[in-house]
Amino acid sequence: MHPPARLLAPFLLALALAGLPACGRTDSAASAAASTSAAEPTPYTYEVVHTYPHDPDAFTQGLVFLDGQLLESTGLNGKSSLRRVELATGRVLKQVRVPSEYFAEGMTVLGGKIYQLTWQSHKGFVYDLATFALEKEFSYTGEGWGLTTDGRSLILSDGTDQIRFLDPATFAVTRTIKVTHRGEPLRLLNELELIRGELYANIWQSNTVARIDPATGRVLGMIDFYGLLPAADRTSGTDVLNGVAYDAATDRLFVTGKNWPKLFEVRLRPKP
Repeated sequence: MHPPARLLAPFLLALALAGLPACGRTDSAASAAASTSAAEPTPYTYEVVHTYPHDPDAFTQGLVFLDGQLLESTGLNGKSSLRRVELATGRVLKQVRVPSEYFAEGMTVLGGKIYQLTWQSHKGFVYDLATFALEKEFSYTGEGWGLTTDGRSLILSDGTDQIRFLDPATFAVTRTIKVTHRGEPLRLLNELELIRGELYANIWQSNTVARIDPATGRVLGMIDFYGLLPAADRTSGTDVLNGVAYDAATDRLFVTGKNWPKLFEVRLRPKP
């Protein structure tokens, strides 16, 4: 998501992190919820390993590292696109524009195809990985925010506390997980990436990325990326952190944001 965050109310972040317990909740219900979160999520911080250029006009919605290059989905009506980007320079090597009536969102690669969501149009696009030729469209209910894959399913976030697993051939929902942080729903889950068996989910309008167990939905850790983009690199057009990509071959993690002039290779470490 979606419209520039500076236009929206800051209370949304508190809503995402706090959850909304049901009115009249009993002590026994509260105890049951507490027992599900006995293992406290691990807090992480980061160190920057390398900094790369990034197109400051790219409203980043989805990011994938593949074969030494980046694939990027950018949003906003009239500016949405699918791109292949040179990592070292940030240069756009290949690009297709998404029709202006669509606001492009998350994107992933599976089986030689690129899958791209749109925000509120209930429509996704399937492209050939090599040529970017549009092959077909698909539909889904609710909004489209983030998209990744476990090699079998498409994994979709929609801004709620739920993450859906879709069959990549029929796009039917095969299962759904509800994401919880300390026993409470965690909402505003946005860009997704599967890394070493965990789902990484950027929490919209925040500097936080959640590490989620894809089997249970329980948050295993929270990564604090506060200060990643220095104040000197920010302008009135700079928006929120969004865009997580992983290079499995060399165990490299990349993070950027909407309209950020830089992309960062980072290394995570537990907070002391």
